[in-house]
Amino acid sequence: DYFTIHAGVLLRYIPLTADRLTGIVSRGGSIMAKWCLAHHQENFLYTHFEEICEIMKAYDVAFSLGDGLRPGSIYDANDEAQLAELKTLGELTQIAWQHDVQVMIEGPGHVPMQLIAENVEKELAWCHEAPFYTLGPLVTD
Repeated sequence: DYFTIHAGVLLRYIPLTADRLTGIVSRGGSIMAKWCLAHHQENFLYTHFEEICEIMKAYDVAFSLGDGLRPGSIYDANDEAQLAELKTLGELTQIAWQHDVQVMIEGPGHVPMQLIAENVEKELAWCHEAPFYTLGPLVTD
């Protein structure tokens, strides 16, 4: 079993999406961004991540670390918001592994061909070669 969690959408990353053509398109990402802004607090999934890891371990459930700030168009691909979140997902990956919880990283769609290799290389480096997957055949437009 696995559980998708958008713990990498941090309060300080939300303003980085302001100039996007398509904004925040992830349902989970937009829910977490709206919660952070409404409460003027950091994402509770991030601040309570170690506690969540213990629950995941107890039930032998793997994380799918969702990319809540993924681009919704090639215009926004590999922007500062997306890459900041990806670095955070790498940090969360190491924390999950310290709790013996498996992790896979949700990858973006809408990345132009010339940026796919860069995106994958950054994920492998920053997320410590955790498995990387995309939702459907949306790799590029």
